[in-house]
Amino acid sequence: QVQLVESGGGLVQPGDSLRLSCVASGRTFNKYPMGWFRQAPGKEREFVTAISVSGGRTYYADSVKDRFTISRENAKNTVYLQMNSLKPEDTAVYYCTATEGSLSYYNYNRGRTYNYWGQGTQVTVSS
Repeated sequence: QVQLVESGGGLVQPGDSLRLSCVASGRTFNKYPMGWFRQAPGKEREFVTAISVSGGRTYYADSVKDRFTISRENAKNTVYLQMNSLKPEDTAVYYCTATEGSLSYYNYNRGRTYNYWGQGTQVTVSS
């Protein structure tokens, strides 16, 4: 069992940066690929980014590519989401996820791929 706790959300202005953190419980964190999804009010949940166990492979949604960066620090059981050049359309609840399986180009962006989900942290981008 893995528990995920996100932090770092808040209210920022367009163009600002924000870094989200997700701390995982359990000693097997370094065996799980991790990801971030988000859900805006009135919209479906959507994939944001994911990272392999080693951190050597990452995946991004087109809408955040070149603005967001995912990374992980296995020694601290933590995955990060660095968000730069934030836009109002980035406003959403951001969820940290983990999977017991492996990621591939066929499944990395599907919610059903991930076994564990955090409670979410709100990010609001507004002037």
